[in-house]
Amino acid sequence: MLTRRNFMFSVAAMAGTGSALACPAPASVGSAHSVLMLNAACGDPDTPNVFEPAILRIKPGDSVTFVPTDAGHNSASKRGMIPNGADAWNGAMDTNLTVEFPIPGIYGHICLPHYEWGMVGLIVVGNDLSNLHSVKKVRHPGSARKVFRSLLKELEA
Repeated sequence: MLTRRNFMFSVAAMAGTGSALACPAPASVGSAHSVLMLNAACGDPDTPNVFEPAILRIKPGDSVTFVPTDAGHNSASKRGMIPNGADAWNGAMDTNLTVEFPIPGIYGHICLPHYEWGMVGLIVVGNDLSNLHSVKKVRHPGSARKVFRSLLKELEA
């Protein structure tokens, strides 16, 4: 879906220097943030299907818009990987989705069609890692297991 925001990300992607295209940058303006859904990692075409950034730190009450910069993606919360009392979400394919995060903690999210391939991400609200133990207990298929493990180690560092 071509929206003004997606158009701006496309223009930003084409504004690279030299022969290489620049990666679109996720936007953060005040309490509004963006997570891009990409077919390949910026600067690494051998890493397919990623969220950019893979880990996003925000304040309680901030919102995140998941932007399908490339087609074929969505964002959905991962059962067992959101704080108690938080609302789950499941965005439509190829559609911007804005989610508000009023409850501090770790939120795991996935792209449903590419979950097994490792298209996963984390949102940390309020630098609160209090649900880390329960998040780490969730089991994942395929490459998602390795990617989530790596992201969680990065949180603990």
